[in-house]
Amino acid sequence: MKLRVGAALFGLGVLLLVFAAGLPFYVAPAVTKLPYDLEPTTSVAEAKNARFLKITATGSSVSIEVPQGDLVSSVEVIPQPDDTRDRLPEDLKGDAVIWDVYQTVRRTDNQDVVSQYSTELALDRISGAAVSWKEQWLNETGADGTPVGNVKYSGQIYKFPFGTDKRDYQVFDRDLKRALPAKFVGTENVKGVEAYRFEQRIENEVLATPESSIQTLVGKFAPGATSGQVVYSNIRTLWVDPVTGSYVNVREQQHKELRPNTGTPTVLLDADFNYTDDTVSRSVETVKDNRFKIGLISFWGPILAGVLGLIAVVFGVWLVTRPEGGTARHRAEPPVADPTPTRVDQEPVRDPETVEQPRPQPVGGPLSDEIPPASTNWKSEDPTVPTQRPAPGEVEQR
Repeated sequence: MKLRVGAALFGLGVLLLVFAAGLPFYVAPAVTKLPYDLEPTTSVAEAKNARFLKITATGSSVSIEVPQGDLVSSVEVIPQPDDTRDRLPEDLKGDAVIWDVYQTVRRTDNQDVVSQYSTELALDRISGAAVSWKEQWLNETGADGTPVGNVKYSGQIYKFPFGTDKRDYQVFDRDLKRALPAKFVGTENVKGVEAYRFEQRIENEVLATPESSIQTLVGKFAPGATSGQVVYSNIRTLWVDPVTGSYVNVREQQHKELRPNTGTPTVLLDADFNYTDDTVSRSVETVKDNRFKIGLISFWGPILAGVLGLIAVVFGVWLVTRPEGGTARHRAEPPVADPTPTRVDQEPVRDPETVEQPRPQPVGGPLSDEIPPASTNWKSEDPTVPTQRPAPGEVEQR
């Protein structure tokens, strides 16, 4: 029985050791990838007392103004597992996922839509960066029939790599349609999570604006001008979890203004967007949960499986090689000396069971009329004692 138990423990221990060795090399890499069936997420940011451009079309008339008020921006990320399986080219299958993303900016006082966009893109499952995919698109006007391939994404957009480093990264800007460097500036604690802080500074970049839109803006805000341009600035601050690459907090200090060739510049947007406290809290909880899963599989799991495997192997070997009944039963015990010395004149002590009891003597003694046994071969010098017949082969002596 103990042999079977020992062999079973030994086999279990070997399996646990193999499992411990395989976890960080085979299972952990699968966990540190964007899953195909990721749950949709929504991030909300607020901008208090912002100035923004509001264009309202009523029939044939168009109203243009720059009001002031509180804004709320909602970004919804919806993974597309079916499209990921069916639409990606062979060179991206298994390495990328397709996401649909929707953003809407509203006024908090009346829920009017200020701006919105939708997009579809493919992201690398490990780095989180955009990959080259000919079917990606971006719709910033809400028009139907967005041309496929009208944007070329690059760099980080909605997340950073798993295992983010303390270095600069290229981050895509939707207004400029290109990636610019976001510098690593330090480490900060965000609600109990250590996050890397990155800053991307965009200063006085001219936006590619249709001429018709420029003329409409110039006609409203600079009647004496014949042309102009929209200049864009932004300080984008990203707090990133270094383990998962997820955004823990985001801040964007956006500024846009019309600069006509003649006249005074007009501010079209001045808003300081910050993640809401609820969004930060949910991001932190998600990060903690994902950190625990990654740590369990890549670090604590292998250690625990290795320790249990080693214990099972050692105990199994001990059971198999242990002598039956224990070694103490078969070891000869040395004789224990009697501490009491024996005197020369003392009768030896014998075991009562082994002491030979004296045989009863025949009545009359040796000179009686009883004849001794025939097997006894004794003689006497006394001539009056009858002589015993000699034994076979023995010469009789007189």
